[in-house]
Amino acid sequence: SHERICQYIAKESGSLVVSVGYRLAPEHRYPAAYEDCLDATQHFLQHLERYGVDPARVTVCGDSAGGNLAAAVSQTLAGRADLPRLRAQILIYPGLQALDFNLPSYQQNRGVPLLFRERAAFYSLQYVQGNTSNLEEVLEGSHVPPDMRLKYRKWVSPD
Repeated sequence: SHERICQYIAKESGSLVVSVGYRLAPEHRYPAAYEDCLDATQHFLQHLERYGVDPARVTVCGDSAGGNLAAAVSQTLAGRADLPRLRAQILIYPGLQALDFNLPSYQQNRGVPLLFRERAAFYSLQYVQGNTSNLEEVLEGSHVPPDMRLKYRKWVSPD
């Protein structure tokens, strides 16, 4: 689905672009897609010389769920001393939190196409569980225990 945009980025930037065809939900639940992206990135970083790539210029990028995967791979590899450090991550409208679908951004954009609030929750559940049996609880916010909500309030709060 992204081949043309990857070709465009490669041509315009004079870069080598590697696109990972990761396994998709609901057939393949978390962590399948993450593992595919992490494995591909680690393999690439271990064989940069074979591809003629400067180790100081490697960037990961993704949009939507791929943005989430790029962020997760970046965080995982950040402390690895045995691999070259990633230069940057490019996150294009990434899905980064599924803890609270009632934050202001979800409320303000709840009816904005393409990814309505309900659809974002639906896809998040498909990715994590492979089913959407508790969609209403997630939309209400009752899927997060109060102690966890307090623990993560610093990072996920309308304040």
